[in-house]
Amino acid sequence: MTCQNFCVALLHWEFIYLTTAFNLAYPITPWRFKLSCMPTNTTYDFLLPTGISKNTSNLSEHYEAVVEAKLNSSTTYFSNLSSKTTFHCCFWSKEDKNCSVHADNIEGKAFVSTVNSLVFQQIGANWNIQCWMKEDLKLFICYMETLFKTPFNTYDLKVHLLYILPEALEESPLVPQKGRFQIVQCNCSAHDSCECHVPVPAAKLNHTLLLYLKITSGGINFQSPLMSVQPINVVKPDPPLGLHMEITDAGNLKISWSSPTLVPFQLQYQVKYSENSSTNMRKADEIVSATSLLIDSVLPGSSYEVQVRGKRLDGPGTWGDWSTPLTFTTQDVIYFPPKILTSVGSNVSFHCIYKNENEIVSSKKIVWWLNLAEKIPPSQYTVVGDRVSKVTFPNLNATKPRGKFTYDAVYCCNQQECHHRYAELYVIDVNINISCETDGYLTKMTCRWSTNAIQSLMGSTLQLRYHRSSLYCSDVPSIHPISEPKDCHLQRDGFYECIFQPIFLLSGYTMWIKINHSLGSLDSPPTCVVPDSVVKPLPPSSVKAEITVKIGLLKISWEKPVFPENNLKFQIRYGLNGKEVQWKMYEVYDAKSKSASVLVPDLCAVYAVQVRCRRLDGLGYWSNWSSPAYTVVMDIKVPTRGPEFWRIIKEDTTKKERNVTLLWKPLMKNDSLCSVRKYVVKHHTSRNGTWSEDVGNHTKFTFLWTEQAHSVTVLAVNSIGASFMNFNLTFSWPMSKVNTVQSLSAYPLNNSCVLLSWTLSPSDYYLMYFVTEWKILNEDSEIKWLRIPPSVKKYYIHDHFIPIEKYQFSLYPVFMEGVGKPKIINSFTQDDIEKHQNDAGLYVIVPIIISSSILLLGTLLISHQRMKKLFWEDVPNPKNCSWAQGLNFQKRTDIL
Repeated sequence: MTCQNFCVALLHWEFIYLTTAFNLAYPITPWRFKLSCMPTNTTYDFLLPTGISKNTSNLSEHYEAVVEAKLNSSTTYFSNLSSKTTFHCCFWSKEDKNCSVHADNIEGKAFVSTVNSLVFQQIGANWNIQCWMKEDLKLFICYMETLFKTPFNTYDLKVHLLYILPEALEESPLVPQKGRFQIVQCNCSAHDSCECHVPVPAAKLNHTLLLYLKITSGGINFQSPLMSVQPINVVKPDPPLGLHMEITDAGNLKISWSSPTLVPFQLQYQVKYSENSSTNMRKADEIVSATSLLIDSVLPGSSYEVQVRGKRLDGPGTWGDWSTPLTFTTQDVIYFPPKILTSVGSNVSFHCIYKNENEIVSSKKIVWWLNLAEKIPPSQYTVVGDRVSKVTFPNLNATKPRGKFTYDAVYCCNQQECHHRYAELYVIDVNINISCETDGYLTKMTCRWSTNAIQSLMGSTLQLRYHRSSLYCSDVPSIHPISEPKDCHLQRDGFYECIFQPIFLLSGYTMWIKINHSLGSLDSPPTCVVPDSVVKPLPPSSVKAEITVKIGLLKISWEKPVFPENNLKFQIRYGLNGKEVQWKMYEVYDAKSKSASVLVPDLCAVYAVQVRCRRLDGLGYWSNWSSPAYTVVMDIKVPTRGPEFWRIIKEDTTKKERNVTLLWKPLMKNDSLCSVRKYVVKHHTSRNGTWSEDVGNHTKFTFLWTEQAHSVTVLAVNSIGASFMNFNLTFSWPMSKVNTVQSLSAYPLNNSCVLLSWTLSPSDYYLMYFVTEWKILNEDSEIKWLRIPPSVKKYYIHDHFIPIEKYQFSLYPVFMEGVGKPKIINSFTQDDIEKHQNDAGLYVIVPIIISSSILLLGTLLISHQRMKKLFWEDVPNPKNCSWAQGLNFQKRTDIL
């Protein structure tokens, strides 16, 4: 029973110890504290005056001075200590200078009374310690530096941190066994300072972290008391970002910054700044919860230096480090803002404070100039207090670059005296046209825009931003506060191209270009696009082209593209195939139509045809042109006529026979429609009747003329049939003797033209036409011939004539009854050749003379008017004189 009672008492005593030990764990504060250690066998008596208690908590300031005075006598004390010496350590700070001294062993049970920290500070080993949680909430840091006033500072310093972090927030905070502590080695520098890092999981930021330090210096080991902290309570923010100072429109200095991005709670900020001017010096320290601070009464010619740091606003925390000092100097003339970036059509204002010889110029005396060349009207001035003047520029136009200057200089002047400093005004045209196009498969939308309007603004970046609404566009597009950026790529043609894929066909995409610059940002006017309304269909497929048989029209057929499903209209372009096709257009508005026919002038040519389509309601774009289709030349109709032909007659006087050879030229395509398979010669005589002979593709045919009259017709035949309109020629023995051409003359005008003229005698026969023949005389050369209308008596023959050769010219009258007797000459007519040549020259000379006369007359008239202005410029018009009012200058008056 006695043993059982003893065990129960022992357990109670252990529980009381553990609870007491945990309560003795030093709570880590957000500010710096000290660790001081002293050997256990040190007596405090040798420092205390007679009659003073050993409880050092009762030391007064008088006795603290005594301790300080006796320090010199104990400086060699630590040099005699061995490595086995046990030290008592405690924590203390400026806020709490008393600390409890207990054994350095975490498992020890020794306990001593509270001692004034001055004893440890003067005769013990001391370190400064500060612990905090980094802003990223991943790393707990303890920093310590040595404050030895003994020879300990000559030895190497090694520090280890032992810690334990409970797995659960509600886990019992009893002191764990020593073996459960994790250990990290601290990084110590040559300046006797160390930094210890403890990783903390994000889920345990609110858990209690238990830790203590083991320090080795000069071969002596020190161990700190147990410490405890919740990492979330000692978070140390990073210095604020983007510290910036600027003059506001009201003439105040605005200090602004950005909050660190990783802080999970709201911060408060401490701002310290100093002002240095010729008339004033001041320092200030303010704490604010916003990310900006206004300083009033800013003076020209002043210098400001600012630093900012942050700390948790609600709850415990550690002040962060100060930001890098930022200096801002105001000039003798302050412009605010000093630079403005704006868009065409906007209104902007500049403010100014003018300092002249340490005196602020009254705002009523301020005058504004633009580029020192244009005085700004006073109507645009506004007085803002006694010191600040304001000028407003309404409805601005784009800035015109002047050499390397891409801005307008705005000067604030003291009446007629202007300072060399100025404000800069940048005005750019942000009316950027964004055009979008949905592909024919309705899977993506491509948007394009050009930067030509803002090329003059160097250092700017452009970004397309958009907002997608669920359905269609609003009546007036506006920039939405929630938007997304879109990657665009510069193309070779200078346009940026952005692709939206996938797309929502009926959604409204509001998009604009955001121009970012160091002076600010601008937005182009927004435009809204519905992908379904900007579709560029696929081109029609299966395009075919042909010339219709017998009808003779160009017929085009095609297949409608699968997408979009809207009704479409079609556009056809066609033209003669060649290197440069001269296109003609034809539109089809019938959405159900799949073919069209157009009238073309040449049915025997190859035509190139292309088709494209677009929505019938006019939305979207024309598709690309289809691949070209080509017509094939084929016979469309029977030839329009037979060929023109002539004959060569060779007479055999012995047999009284004549061989007639018919000559003709191949039909052109527009007459044959479109080819000739063969020619057929049709004969008619009174004795043998009518018969035909097939001569194939030959252009010459010979037959025997034996009867008094023999008529022939040459027909052209293609795959459709024979020509209906044909030329007839009758050979008649009696008619060959009819002589109606009385004279024939040939006049050479040059080596390529000969003039034929003739005279006729009266005849009772109907003259249908003339045929003229010519060839080189005395050579078996080819005979050339031409048909000449019956109404002319003069004709120009164009051919290559050799001047030294002699030519034979023949003129045959052709009657309905037959061919008459020809008139033949064997040389050019010699008389009056020069006269005819001169007559021909008149056709060239007379127009030249007439043109020159008109030009000369016009020159004389202009010269006459100029002479009047030159010599009579100062002569007044009497009708404009007061004394001449009412006088008639056309009426003669006698001079008395």
